[in-house]
Amino acid sequence: MKILSMSTATNNLSVALNDDSRIIAKKNEYDARNHSAHLDPLIDQILKEHNLKLAEIDRFAVAIGPGSYTGLRIGVTTAKMFASILHKDVVGISTLQALAASCEEEGTLIVAGIDARNDNYFAGAYINKENDWGPECVIPDGHYHIDTLLSAISEYHAAHNLEKVIYVGTGFEKQEEAIRKTNIPFSFATEKQNVVHAGLIGKLALNAQPDDPDQLLPNYLRRTQAEIDWHNKTGEAYKPDSNYVEEV
Repeated sequence: MKILSMSTATNNLSVALNDDSRIIAKKNEYDARNHSAHLDPLIDQILKEHNLKLAEIDRFAVAIGPGSYTGLRIGVTTAKMFASILHKDVVGISTLQALAASCEEEGTLIVAGIDARNDNYFAGAYINKENDWGPECVIPDGHYHIDTLLSAISEYHAAHNLEKVIYVGTGFEKQEEAIRKTNIPFSFATEKQNVVHAGLIGKLALNAQPDDPDQLLPNYLRRTQAEIDWHNKTGEAYKPDSNYVEEV
């Protein structure tokens, strides 16, 4: 199965081509600022270099969030459009699961996060199971204050026999003092692991259940500024959404 995967969730734009679980091509633009202008050319380059047409792709995969509101919309809309027009599969993958997938250690709690500023993080925790590629989520992806996140990590660590914690993503180094107070052995991921890689999104999408292109939406994990402004202006209650795990 040929899978074309993409991530526009962060400043790092990533596109990859997988043949089943094997990553056969990948392109990254680090610290890119205009994904709408750069995404299609990267896809075109990969296809041309491997003498493929877009119609020969079997499945499209995309990071659906958390991440940049604008970035997520670009990637998700592109993947949905390709899948809908070509009548192919599309799979949305958690940005945090893709980050966690870069850490293949077993017996370790992998905390994947994106700095959301003011000591808040989009974060979730994952573990790798023996003989089963792809990390399993054990602390739900959500929008957490660092204190709430570290409390959840401590509770999970106390209840399970895990060797240590790995922090992967952005902004965790500045929380080192607070992390040390948990008294849990830990390490920070490498610079390469801290970047979302589309090839890993493709690997995670291989055995995932396809999504309905019309129903696939970005998973922001935090209400948009427009929602907040509307609520403040009108007093109208927020619509319920099970995807939000908000702790402040």
